[in-house]
Amino acid sequence: MARQAGFWSVEDRLAEISDGGDPLETLAATVDFEMFRPILERAAGHKRSPKGGRPAMDVVLKFRMLVLQSLHGLSLEATERMVRDRLSWMRFCGLGIADPVPDANTLWDFREALIRAEILDELFRRLDHAINVAGFIPRSGQIVDASLVAAPRQRNTEDEKAAIKAGKTAREIWPEQPAKAAQKDTSARWTVKYSKAKARADGSKPVDIAIPIFGYKSHVSIDRMHGIIRRQIVTDASAHDGARLREGLIQTSNTARDVWADSAYRSAENEAWLAAQGMKSQVHRKKPRGRPITKRTSRANGRKSAVRARVEHVFAQQKDRMGLTIRTIGLARAKATITLANMAYNMTRFRWLLGRAAPA
Repeated sequence: MARQAGFWSVEDRLAEISDGGDPLETLAATVDFEMFRPILERAAGHKRSPKGGRPAMDVVLKFRMLVLQSLHGLSLEATERMVRDRLSWMRFCGLGIADPVPDANTLWDFREALIRAEILDELFRRLDHAINVAGFIPRSGQIVDASLVAAPRQRNTEDEKAAIKAGKTAREIWPEQPAKAAQKDTSARWTVKYSKAKARADGSKPVDIAIPIFGYKSHVSIDRMHGIIRRQIVTDASAHDGARLREGLIQTSNTARDVWADSAYRSAENEAWLAAQGMKSQVHRKKPRGRPITKRTSRANGRKSAVRARVEHVFAQQKDRMGLTIRTIGLARAKATITLANMAYNMTRFRWLLGRAAPA
């Protein structure tokens, strides 16, 4: 038979969770979420009605729930359900067992308010400032790369595709079908990702596999020492990686001037720009067209890859453990999703760095 709950049953169970090692508990102790309150309140614009009524849900509580959503790649509905269900998630949000939980619609409205106020980049910079104050300043150079983030695929006619490429909005393309227009993403684009094929058993040359992807692209710059995302840009999937280098990805406050990137960022314009900024290019050199790459260049690229590969760990964690994907429509919402995912990653990285620096 089930035992009757005691007065301290919830506290005892939370103590057991803490003894087993609760990552959310350490994350809450690492990141002071109250530092985001002034920005969040300014964006949400909560004002108590003179007629009274039910007060709005706390903005920091809702932001914590958006962080949980990003950490686990959940929908808003699933996030609401998990906060109601899990004691560790309740504790992370500062909720008691009897406290009301913001529902999915409340979280949607809150995220939309953040997007309209255009303060997600400000939140990102505020977290970066806190990480710097803790002693983890950008050091040892920076690594630049981009990763594709899939979005719901669109199935359009050739005429509709032409209209989208011409820059028309969904409402302009489907004026008499507002419900259909609301579900059409005219900002995302198709691109092709090439995956290296495995060597064939017969010894013949393998053919790279072309994988079509529809969605957006996350461009980031991390510092080599700590692996923190310091700069970010979100574009559609077809945007060229190299063109983003000069659009704000490079951080001049890093203690070293080296910049690592793959060959997609190698161009005369980028090399000249990096030199003008006082940066030292560690960008991979491209294979000459129609000729094999020289051993010297291959060895140099290999040495650079040993450093550049660290940025792949960022994307691997976001795609695998965090389940990063786009469930929304439009570039603004896609940017919100990716920015929150980048912040969530930085928070967990910050927690790991503090844990490593703490005395045993």
